[in-house]
Amino acid sequence: MGKKIIRALIFVFAFSIAGYAMVQYGLLKASSAGLVAFKLQKPNFELTPWVYVLYIHIVTAILALIIGPFQIFMKPTNTRKRRHKLLGYVYVILITISGIVSVYLSLFATGGWIAGLGFMLLDALWVATTLTATRKIMVKDIQAHKAWMLRSYSLTFAAVTLRLWLAPLALIFGDFEAGYRVVAWLCWIPNLLVIEAVILKKGFR
Repeated sequence: MGKKIIRALIFVFAFSIAGYAMVQYGLLKASSAGLVAFKLQKPNFELTPWVYVLYIHIVTAILALIIGPFQIFMKPTNTRKRRHKLLGYVYVILITISGIVSVYLSLFATGGWIAGLGFMLLDALWVATTLTATRKIMVKDIQAHKAWMLRSYSLTFAAVTLRLWLAPLALIFGDFEAGYRVVAWLCWIPNLLVIEAVILKKGFR
């Protein structure tokens, strides 16, 4: 598959998921979303303050999902360097906020502690790779910065791969909750493995 096609797919998937989230959680009721509706079936589940934390996570994660491809694929020429730097700071702040609030969400993850642990590890690695990428650019290590930012965005892209995997897994297991336990790990581990192969191929340190 050509590089242009891969880039186009990443843009399409990122903007499609962003559009879905804006419609589902912005124009429609959050309670009508599949995940929220499933959680509301549990008699002991309290919608608030969980749903407010969910909104913070959705807004910050979706913005990071949209910003990422522009940062990775658009070469920072002299006219773009200032914008690249500004968007980079915004991306880091968004992920830091989203990663922190996601730890709270992980405690109430559908699928119990197995899913919760998967999402919590995702959150920790998400913030860690992003901050490492920031530290590398601060010491002018551009190659390492690029490598760590690729890792960071591969974890941001879990927002896409989660939704791609969830429906097939729910059908395979015949149970939404069982599928969710698996997708909590499957949405990000293959992403990291693929991006590590890309980093090795590109020869980044």
